[in-house]
Amino acid sequence: MHDFEHPETAEAGGISDPVALARPDAEFIRNDVSRALAEDIGSGDVTADLLPQSRQATARVITREAAVLCGQPWFDLCFMALDASVRINWLADEGSAVRPGQPLCDVSGPVRALVTAERSALNFLQTLSATATVTAAYVNAIRGTRARILDTRKTLPGLRYAQKYAVRTGGGKNHRMGLHDAILIKENHIAAAGSLGAAVARARQLHPQVMVEVEVENFSELREALEAGVDRIMLDEFELDELMQAVAEVDGRVPLEVSGGVGIDRVRAIAETGVDYISIGALTKHIRAIDLSMRIAMG
Repeated sequence: MHDFEHPETAEAGGISDPVALARPDAEFIRNDVSRALAEDIGSGDVTADLLPQSRQATARVITREAAVLCGQPWFDLCFMALDASVRINWLADEGSAVRPGQPLCDVSGPVRALVTAERSALNFLQTLSATATVTAAYVNAIRGTRARILDTRKTLPGLRYAQKYAVRTGGGKNHRMGLHDAILIKENHIAAAGSLGAAVARARQLHPQVMVEVEVENFSELREALEAGVDRIMLDEFELDELMQAVAEVDGRVPLEVSGGVGIDRVRAIAETGVDYISIGALTKHIRAIDLSMRIAMG
């Protein structure tokens, strides 16, 4: 993973403050956990059946690598859904930077519940911590510029809400949640509508309260989007000198977003052109799970 600052030393707009981090919606968490446990347990955990039903145990989770911790609500519910008597004592805050070898939490309760929920719980924690960690690296890379890091819809199927929460945990901002809460007009929409202007006009007519963004690939389309009065313009695959020219030409009239081919090695240079947003699919698509370990000690 990448290096990042601890949230207590990060500037505003960086890694989220664990105290201020808003809790995710409980219904989404329940749905995610229900699906995860159903696909893992199926008709029953036949290996857990080997263990005494009344036996109690305690387990400790540690991280083997540096990360931004994310996913505690999902982790907790994996155990609680199986047995409400399970107790979890977190030793690190949600959204905090953790170091290799650091204990994250202690889980205590019936041993069958602990071993049955272990994999689903760790899957959520390692995946969401990965997204938060990568996001934090990008946020730190552009620190001091006006730009903000955005996610995309390139999320793991069924985990969009969770991963977008993880992006916020890492200090990033959410783009639209889906196709229902913002309009993003791209090349195929323009072709089907007849023109960029026609597509924007139709959007305003049908959904006057919804944000309208247009993706442009050249300066001709940029000027057409400005003329159409869109709310935001996405600059797709523009070179650095073109980005600077676009920022100068738009002159703050409409927020500008950069998309396409953004890596950690060039995100700072992109941000320094003066654009407002940088959307990065890799935050949720190209992630490697954080290496976590859970070890049980019998009570």
